[in-house]
Amino acid sequence: MKKILSITFILVFFWGSIQKNLLPVFGADNQSPGTLYSESAVLMDADSGRILYEKNGYEQRPMASTTKIMTCILALENGKEEDIVTASEYAASRPKVHLGVRKGEQFRFGDLLYSLMLESHNDTAVMLAEHLEGDVETFADKMNQKAKKIGCRHTFFITPNGLDATKKTGENEQVHSTTAADLARIMRYCIKESPQKEAFLNITRTQSYTFWDIEKKRSFSCNNHNAFLSMMEGALSGKTGFTAKAGYCYVGALKREEKTLIVALLACGWPNNKTYKWKDTVKLMEYGLNQYEQKSLLEQGTFSLPETLVVENGQAEKIGGAASVPIKVKAIQDKTLLMRKGESVRVIYEGKTKLSAPIKKGSCVGNLKYIVGDCVYLSRPVYTAKSVKAIDYKWCLEKIAKQWTFTFPDNMVE
Repeated sequence: MKKILSITFILVFFWGSIQKNLLPVFGADNQSPGTLYSESAVLMDADSGRILYEKNGYEQRPMASTTKIMTCILALENGKEEDIVTASEYAASRPKVHLGVRKGEQFRFGDLLYSLMLESHNDTAVMLAEHLEGDVETFADKMNQKAKKIGCRHTFFITPNGLDATKKTGENEQVHSTTAADLARIMRYCIKESPQKEAFLNITRTQSYTFWDIEKKRSFSCNNHNAFLSMMEGALSGKTGFTAKAGYCYVGALKREEKTLIVALLACGWPNNKTYKWKDTVKLMEYGLNQYEQKSLLEQGTFSLPETLVVENGQAEKIGGAASVPIKVKAIQDKTLLMRKGESVRVIYEGKTKLSAPIKKGSCVGNLKYIVGDCVYLSRPVYTAKSVKAIDYKWCLEKIAKQWTFTFPDNMVE
C-alpha cells in the first residue's frame, strides 16, 4: 500500500511539473498567449483599437519595411493612379530589395504601389515620396504628421522605405522607429479608417502583379511575400520587414466572424529565424479568436445612482426645506467590445454630487463611464429631469403668506 501511495505521489508531482512547464508555451492560463519569439508584440482589436495583449508593446524599436504601410496609405490618399512618376538618381541608387529602376525611367503611379507592397522595393518607396512631396525629408514629415494624427506617440519616420536611419534634431539623435502598439494603430487606420482602406486591402491581398515602364521597354513582375495570407482563414492584409538593426518584423490583420484582429511584431528573430514571425502571428491570432468574444457594454456593466441631487439655494416645498432635482441617464446606442472570458465592465459616475440653483431641465451633470481595464469605452450623459428655480423675494413672500394664512372658526364669524 505504501509503495502504491509513493508511486501515486511521484506521478502527481511530475504531472504538476509538466503542466507548469507547458503553461507558458500553450497559454493554458488563458491570460496570455504563451511564450513569444518577438521582443515586442501587440494583439489589437481593430474595431475598438483596444490592445488585448502586449509584450514590451510600448518600447521604441526600428520597424524595417513595415514602414511601407504608412507610405502606401499616404500615396493612396494623396496621389493619382494615372500619374507618371520619374525615377531620380537618388531613387535609382537605393539598395536591395529594389525594383532596379534607372534614372529618368518613368512609371504609372498605380503600378508602383504593387511594387511597394508586394515586393517591398526600396527604390519604389523613394520614387513615390519624391513624386508626392518633392523629396524624402518632406515626405517623412508628412508621415510623422499622419502618425500623430491617428494617435501614435512614439513613432519617428526618417525614410519612406524603412531602411535603418538616424537624424539629428537639435541636440538629440532620433532613430527611424516605432512601437508595436503604434504599428498596430497605423495598420488599423489603413484597414478601418482611411478613405482608401478598400484600395489598400486590394493591393496588399493581390498575389501577383505585372506592369511595364511607360515606354514599354521593360516589364516587371511582383509576387506577394506575405505568407500569412494563406496560413489562416480570414487573413486580410500584412507587411513584412527586415534590417540588420530591426530584425524580422511583421504587421498583419485577420477578420473572422465578428472579430477583426491586428498583430504587430518587432525584433522577431534574426537570420536564420525567418519563420518566427509567422509562428508568433498565428499564436497571437488564435489567442484572440479563442479567448475573446464580443460583449455588450450596457449589458455587462451595472451601476447605482441616487434618484435626486441636492440643489443649493433652490426653491423647495417650504422655507427651510431641501430642494432637489431628479436625474436620469441618457439612453444611447449600445457598444460591443472584445472581452476576455471572465473580464468585467466597471461603471463609475463622474460628475456633480450637488447643484446650485437655478437649474434647467436637461442640464448635463456628469457621465457614467464604462471601463474595461484602464480604458473608457463608453460614456453615458447624466442629466436633470426638471428645472429648479433659485430662491427669490417673490418665492419667499408667497411661502410666508401661505404659512400665515389660516381659517377663522365659525363661532368667531358674525
